[in-house]
Amino acid sequence: MIVEDETALVTLLKYNLEKQGYETVVVMDGKDVISTAITEKPDLVLLDWMLPNVQGIDICREMRRTYELRSIPIIMLTARGEE
Repeated sequence: MIVEDETALVTLLKYNLEKQGYETVVVMDGKDVISTAITEKPDLVLLDWMLPNVQGIDICREMRRTYELRSIPIIMLTARGEE
């Protein structure tokens, strides 16, 4: 699952992942991530740190508190210059 609000980055990630044989689901609004993840049950979430409405770090915390989602690996994507 790709969670990103920048269309150009979504296109790039989606293209490259699908070229390697992965199925992708895109979520562009932070408010929809938890419900979509519960429905879609992704194997991995690529999660933008800075999203509209909800910060990626808050989504990460919520996923770790949600029983059905806590074991899904999350890779945080960010334009921030620090770890």
